Amino acid sequence: MDSVRRDIGDRPDGPLNLVARVCQHVRVDDAPAERILVYGVTGTGKTTLARRIGEATGLPWHSVDDEIGWLPGWIERPPQEQRQIAETICAGERWVMDTAYGKWADVPMARVEMIVALDYPRWFSLQRLLRRTFSRVITGEEMCNGNTETVRKIFARDSIIVWHFQSWARKRMRIRRWAADPSTVPGRSPGAASAEVAGRADDVATDLAPPTVVHLRSARETERWLATLGA
Repeated sequence: MDSVRRDIGDRPDGPLNLVARVCQHVRVDDAPAERILVYGVTGTGKTTLARRIGEATGLPWHSVDDEIGWLPGWIERPPQEQRQIAETICAGERWVMDTAYGKWADVPMARVEMIVALDYPRWFSLQRLLRRTFSRVITGEEMCNGNTETVRKIFARDSIIVWHFQSWARKRMRIRRWAADPSTVPGRSPGAASAEVAGRADDVATDLAPPTVVHLRSARETERWLATLGA
C-alpha cells in the first residue's frame, strides 16, 4: 500500500504533488483569494476556467477579449481605453480575469491575490487550440463581441495559432519562475521588473505581499483544484 501511495504522490500530476505545489506559498492565515488572474498560453482554456472559478466562488469574472480587447469587426480597442477598463475592473475588491494583455498587465498584477497558472504540455494546448479554432470556422460560432474565426484569419500573421508559437516558451518560463518564487511576480517587489510583462518599470508596488501562485500542469490537476472550490 505504501508503494502505491508513493507512486501516486510522485507522479507530476499526482494529488500529493498537486497539494504540495499549491500549498507551498500559501500562508495558513490567508483569507480566500478574491482577486484572481488566470494565466497561461493560448489554448489552455483560460476563459472556461475563469468562468468556472466565478461560478464556484461567486466572484464576478471577466472575459478580457470581450470586455477589454476587441470591438466588432476584429477592431482592437485603443490601448489607453483598454487600460482604463482594466483599471476600473481591478479597482474592485472581487474579480476573476481570464488573462492580462501585456499592454496593461501591470494593472491586475498590482492587486491580484492569486494567479492560477496553466502550464500544460505544448501538444495538449496546441491540439486543443487547433480543434477549437477549426470548429469555430466550420460552425461560424461567435466569439468576442460577435466576431468569428475565418480561414483567412487563421493563416494571417496575427492569427491566434501564430501567437501560440510566439508566446508559448516565454509564458512557460514566466509561470515556472513565479511558481518557484512568487516574489518575482511583476509589480510586487523592487526586484520584479514590470517591464518583463508590461513594459512599465515605473509602476512597481513594493508594499504588497506576493500573490499565491497555483501551478497546474494538466487538465486533471485543474479539475482536482476546482473540486477544492466546490466546482
